[in-house]
Amino acid sequence: MRIEAHPAGQLPEAAIALRRQVFTAEQQVPEELEWDDTDASAVHYLVHDDTGEPIATARLYEAQTGWGAIGRMAVAASARGQDVGTRLLTRMLQDGLATWNRFTLGAQETAVDFYRRLGFYVVSDRYMDAGIPHRRMNCTAPSLVTQQEAETRCPFLLASDTTSWQLGANGDQLEALLAMAEQATRRLWIHDSTLSHALYDDSELEQAVSQLARRSRHSDIRFLIHDDSPLVKRRHSLVELMRRLPSRMGLRLVNTSYPHPSRPVILVDDSGVISRHDFNAAEGFANASAPRRVRPFAEEFERAWEYGRSSVELRDLPL
Repeated sequence: MRIEAHPAGQLPEAAIALRRQVFTAEQQVPEELEWDDTDASAVHYLVHDDTGEPIATARLYEAQTGWGAIGRMAVAASARGQDVGTRLLTRMLQDGLATWNRFTLGAQETAVDFYRRLGFYVVSDRYMDAGIPHRRMNCTAPSLVTQQEAETRCPFLLASDTTSWQLGANGDQLEALLAMAEQATRRLWIHDSTLSHALYDDSELEQAVSQLARRSRHSDIRFLIHDDSPLVKRRHSLVELMRRLPSRMGLRLVNTSYPHPSRPVILVDDSGVISRHDFNAAEGFANASAPRRVRPFAEEFERAWEYGRSSVELRDLPL
């Protein structure tokens, strides 16, 4: 099997033929909807089998700053069930990491489970595209997913993926946090020494937290930190969001006179946990489905929260 990447705007005739075969003929997508301006700027991938026959295609392009997008993935009927799509998508993620660290795509509902196995998770309700039900899916931990040697079913799928992912850099934590936060339905608790700008002041994370806060009156978002001075000196997107939604979000300072967690921890719903070995370390682990690990962390967090104190300085800052 050979995978070719054709430079932006160079759409091979074989890719056109495959898309017509799969989308226009099989799925009855109108010709005028199949071709768009994105074809002129996308990198087009083409897969050949061992005989040189074209059997799959897809395109990779920029969706927005920092985000790559994958689309128009078509696998010939004769090549389905042979891991062709998996190998093609993995190659595209690996290539795309040179430019982007987050990826998105619109998946036909029948293909959602396929994309989940490659680290994508659903972030939208059902919508129709060319008369076919779709779901928007994101992958915000591509560098972790593509480095995993053993096959993991549905990486970072909240309440499903039992893998203990090893974190080795600050970027790893943000990737894992964003993946879980975008899937959260109720709880996001963060305990750290500070709400570091490097680790937490991220526009996509702010959007995920905002969606969680507005999702339900039962949404529970808490930040438990030791030092609020960096937040007073410099605006922070999560703090500004918290002050706009005070009934759904809260921040307290640890009262060191009482027991409190000895290491950073992030809890997402009842199953997701991210923890670093200590406050000054980037190394740690993330697990999207570890309810037994979450429970003792949650109990410890709640005790510290009960004795925590509010930040007067943050409260008095203007919006």
